[in-house]
Amino acid sequence: MIKCIASDMDGTLLNSIQQITPENKEAILKAQEKGIEFVVATGRSYQEATFVLAETGLKCPIICVNGAEVRSKDGEIISANPISKELAREAAATLTEHDIYFEVYTNQGTFSLDSEKAVSILVDIVMSANPDLNREEIVYKAGARVRNGLVHEVGDYEMIFADENHQIYKLLAFSFDADRLEAANNALAAIEELEISSSGHENIEITHKNAQKGIALESFVKANGIELSETMAMGDNLNDVSMFERVGRAVAMGNASYYIKSLCDHVTDTNEESGVAKAIVEIL
Repeated sequence: MIKCIASDMDGTLLNSIQQITPENKEAILKAQEKGIEFVVATGRSYQEATFVLAETGLKCPIICVNGAEVRSKDGEIISANPISKELAREAAATLTEHDIYFEVYTNQGTFSLDSEKAVSILVDIVMSANPDLNREEIVYKAGARVRNGLVHEVGDYEMIFADENHQIYKLLAFSFDADRLEAANNALAAIEELEISSSGHENIEITHKNAQKGIALESFVKANGIELSETMAMGDNLNDVSMFERVGRAVAMGNASYYIKSLCDHVTDTNEESGVAKAIVEIL
């Protein structure tokens, strides 16, 4: 019997226009009514995750920033696994050396050296995967990252690295140059204390080696008296693999790659077809 459901957000719980479908919302509420713990497990910051959840009125615990931070249903920080400032500087220098744009996620929010680029890159990624969408609508929705204070512009990341009030959770790097991204990935992988993952072909996600969705989910369920064998995880990309490796029921989205599907017990519909709802209904 499944007692806990963990769901990735982008490419999984959310459709191409960054929304939770009515079908997904209804299925989640039904699971919660039956006493099943529903938890979001995302690469997003807590602020960006709750921004989307609030639009539907859903409340749940959140594994944020790939497991670098875990928050309760009420937003209380349960645990955190930040990157040391020294390693953050080293990772930032590597990305800069390879001329790759990146953002820094901290306990105080998400920061960028170029807020316009923070929006334009997201738009380009969404449009490249969904060319039939209305570009103006996507530009407006992506702009919410800046309009609503989800991304803050700074002149120099050293301002953050040198501030003891900032804990560094993640560096998120973007590039449409596959060779450049691979070279940076290989260089970063050599740093033993870092975990290098990805939530899409165009990015690299850099966290502490203990900041992984699967590790965070394992701690979360144990703290709530639930076994991993009683847990279902849904996702579509590489940063979801650590969950798939641990849970009793691993579900890949229909839009996931063949490799991700091969790691899972089940494959549901795509994120455009409310695959999360279908997967939940199957276990209720």
